[in-house]
Amino acid sequence: MSARIRLKKFGTKKRPYYRIVVMDKFAPRDGKTIEELGYYHPIEAEDKQIVFDAEKAKAWIAKGATVTDTVRRIFNKKNVSVK
Repeated sequence: MSARIRLKKFGTKKRPYYRIVVMDKFAPRDGKTIEELGYYHPIEAEDKQIVFDAEKAKAWIAKGATVTDTVRRIFNKKNVSVK
C-alpha cells in the first residue's frame, strides 16, 4: 500500500478546516484514513492554526509515506523538515 500524508476537508462553505491525515494514495479526499496526525484551521489566530504530532509524521515518512505539497508547506511553517 502506498500511503500519503495529506489534508482531509471539514467545515462549511467559506469556513473550512482540515485534518492532517495518513491515507491510501488512491482513497478519495474525504475517505477512510489510516491515522490522524493533527489539524490545520486557516481561519483561526496564527498560534492556533496548526497542531500536529511531528514524531508520528516523521515515523510515517520513514516508513515511506509521501507528503503532498500543501502539507509540506504546513510542516515547514512549524520547522519540521521533510524530504
